[in-house]
Amino acid sequence: MGLESKLGSFFTTKLDMVINWSRKNSLWPMPFGVACCAIEMMAALCSRYDMSRFGAEVIRFSPRQSDLLLVSGRISIKMMPVLMKIYEQMPEPKWVISMGACCSSGGVFDTYTLVQGIDQFLPVDAYIPGCPPRPEALLDALLFIQKKIESEHIHEHIHGK
Repeated sequence: MGLESKLGSFFTTKLDMVINWSRKNSLWPMPFGVACCAIEMMAALCSRYDMSRFGAEVIRFSPRQSDLLLVSGRISIKMMPVLMKIYEQMPEPKWVISMGACCSSGGVFDTYTLVQGIDQFLPVDAYIPGCPPRPEALLDALLFIQKKIESEHIHEHIHGK
């Protein structure tokens, strides 16, 4: 009730700010590109758009070293368990970006072999519309994820969301 309780919330708040600042500026994306949107994902990493200036330059191809999953392209029903396994192997906290019309809603490919949006089996944090979306749209989604990270609290990850 005294000074300790006020200082405790002060330190927790400041600790939230420091941890969130470091998380948002050091995202390690794992690309999961299976169609033409993957080309635009690669373009966002090149020098013209330079995704590294936002702190997401260390592309990891191991889910255990990643905290941002970039999914782009058509996801078939046979590919769905693979994508779920990759997501489950990522450490907490983790975020998902659904890139393109096919990944977000199935696009023009409304067939029995394709999943009509990855949000049916994965929690998606940001959607990028387009067929294929521009690299600027991927950078915009990355900035959206960073703003989302800024507002998170440590106890949400420790005690569950």
